[in-house]
Amino acid sequence: MERAHHPRIIYTQVDEAPALATYSLLPIVRAYAASVGIDVETRDISLAGRILARFPDRLREDQRVPDDLAYLGELAKTPEANIIKLPNISASVPQLKAAVRELQERGCALPDYPDAPASDAEHEIRERFDRVKGSAVNPVLREGNSDRRAPASVKAYARAHPHRMGAWTADSRSHVAAMADGDLRHNEASGTVGVSDAGDARIELVGLDGTVTVLKPRVPLEEGDVVDASFLDRAALRAFLAEQIDDALAQDVLFSVHLKATMMKVSDPIIFGHVVSVFFDEAFERHAAAFAELGVDPKQGLGDLYARLQRLPEERRREIEDDLAAIRARRPRLAMVDSDRGITNLHVPSDVIIDASMPAAIRASGRMWGPDGREHDTKFVIPDSSYAGVYQAVIDDCKAHGAFDPRTMGSVPNVGLMAQKAEEYGSHDKTFEVPRDGEVRVVAASGAVLLRHRVRSGDVWRMCHTKDAAIRDWVKLAVTRARATDGLAVFWLDAQRPHDAELLVKVRRYLNDHDTAGLRLEIHAPVDAARLSCERLRQGLDTISVTGNVLRDYLTDLFPILEVGTSAKMLSIVPLMQGGGLFETGAGGSAPKHVQQFVAEGHLRWDSLGEFLALAASFEHLAAAYDHDGARILAETLDRANARFLESDKSPSRVCGEIDNRGSHFYLALYWADELARQERDPALALRFAPLADRLARGEANIAAELLAAQGAGVELGGYYRPDPVLAERAMRPSATFNAALAAFTG
Repeated sequence: MERAHHPRIIYTQVDEAPALATYSLLPIVRAYAASVGIDVETRDISLAGRILARFPDRLREDQRVPDDLAYLGELAKTPEANIIKLPNISASVPQLKAAVRELQERGCALPDYPDAPASDAEHEIRERFDRVKGSAVNPVLREGNSDRRAPASVKAYARAHPHRMGAWTADSRSHVAAMADGDLRHNEASGTVGVSDAGDARIELVGLDGTVTVLKPRVPLEEGDVVDASFLDRAALRAFLAEQIDDALAQDVLFSVHLKATMMKVSDPIIFGHVVSVFFDEAFERHAAAFAELGVDPKQGLGDLYARLQRLPEERRREIEDDLAAIRARRPRLAMVDSDRGITNLHVPSDVIIDASMPAAIRASGRMWGPDGREHDTKFVIPDSSYAGVYQAVIDDCKAHGAFDPRTMGSVPNVGLMAQKAEEYGSHDKTFEVPRDGEVRVVAASGAVLLRHRVRSGDVWRMCHTKDAAIRDWVKLAVTRARATDGLAVFWLDAQRPHDAELLVKVRRYLNDHDTAGLRLEIHAPVDAARLSCERLRQGLDTISVTGNVLRDYLTDLFPILEVGTSAKMLSIVPLMQGGGLFETGAGGSAPKHVQQFVAEGHLRWDSLGEFLALAASFEHLAAAYDHDGARILAETLDRANARFLESDKSPSRVCGEIDNRGSHFYLALYWADELARQERDPALALRFAPLADRLARGEANIAAELLAAQGAGVELGGYYRPDPVLAERAMRPSATFNAALAAFTG
């Protein structure tokens, strides 16, 4: 990894709506950064880019792309790292296949994704694709722990302009359902690696006949690392799902399941498949032969099943479709992703992502959309009980006290343990669907068995690994944030859970490494911590949540969506352990719908405020790392511009014919240029920006009109997963007046 001799920012190229927004925003950022000698480079971590990077041997020279994710992974381990990371697709199998198909249609000789590899060559192809699937990006880049919070300007705006919150009543029937036994929480075992067990461990399955199958030959462990393993009992899961389906019907509530099939790319698609096959168990039994012939895989959801049925003769297809419809009529109503189009909660595994779906439902009176296009009380099925109780605690609070009030509520910032693939989100390569009955063991380099479980065929077994250095850094960050805010910081750890018990030993030890005098630091089990946080929220008080990796993901959507209406407006800083900085820009869960609207009517409602906030933090980091006055001025003026942007209410509207993403970028450019022209610390820089600020101010009406005139008609992008850059730039930069002003400034 070469050392950067001058300050630079790496801006990631991603997918969907944030990728389109980059075509409009990046020219502004580059122009302003260049004025103080800062380069802004791009690296492609999009789904399409990652696929192409895995198959250089299948591509022509002009089609090959560098492995930018690998490059950024190495950069993140250096002090020079300054990376702005936008939301990217964590691909489910249907998304992966769609992206491959689009690239094939563009002339790329990529292989198809093999659902059931039958040869060594197909296994090798599947292995390459699996390195792209799911959460392939975040574990590589996150070489630090997470500091995520609502900036003061965002919080002030939410209080002055409160978003809509659905009313709650005590008689709401909405509730969370989780397993009481047989799940990952109840089967967990954990320990800390001792000096004699450090080295390369292995994971093996010992069959009932004594046959040993090595599931993973090498798991590097260091002294002090925390390891844990668990399994989800297949039979217990299916029995639980059948009970919940019956109970939803009896209570007359919608049935929904909430997983993270994108991030937990091995375990959660399997769980999702069980939900589909249990809900439609009669059809899977009655039509087993036809489903096998068609290659139906319940992990791919109802949408894939219906698509495969189209291959059958019409009479046979109608018979099965009628059977599925009859089963649905006897079952509880399914929660819908899109009632108008008949897209259910069970259609696509990546359509309902727990960290986005649960907060949205809680904000909407605890309801989801039903088949009739109306909102109804809902059963939220979260099979694993590890964190399900947190959502129930918030629901209970809303039933008891009503909806939260954004005008008065406090905040729950987060310090999250995620460095170096910590905990569940680093478990993908150590998660397996057990092929036969026996015992799964984690065997240390010394030969000692660290962890073991008796399992049956079809169970889902996984191992997690949390490095000691990451835990130490996490505790340090928690103390730093508690000191900076003078607020209460709560470690969400359950002494009764094996993994958390190991962490608690380390937390108490590493807190002694810091001056904690005067700090308010507490430790509570997650459900109790959620109750305390809700109580303090209603009192207008802030409570820092110090959590593991999954809870970090869940809470940094849950509380921001309640507090400020969206998690995209949060400031997300990852102080990298080697001194660099990673600045994340919000959530992309709604990005596909934004693209659909843009293609249909030329209106992009993606809100880039997360990018604006990340940029300010990125410039701040550069200023400190390089003692760079220009970066410091850019950061300070961008902070003020962001505040003006919010106060002026220039965020994108959801409605075609009103301001959209491109208009919001113009106003950021206008306010930022004006602040730079007004600042007095660098007169030469002020003089440099004064003509641009004046030109943008005088051209405001004309530019706004040109941007609005670009709406109302469909847009051709030349691709969904890899848009044609010429078409995308033309669509995202339609104002000749604005473009000319920027060109004159940079020229």
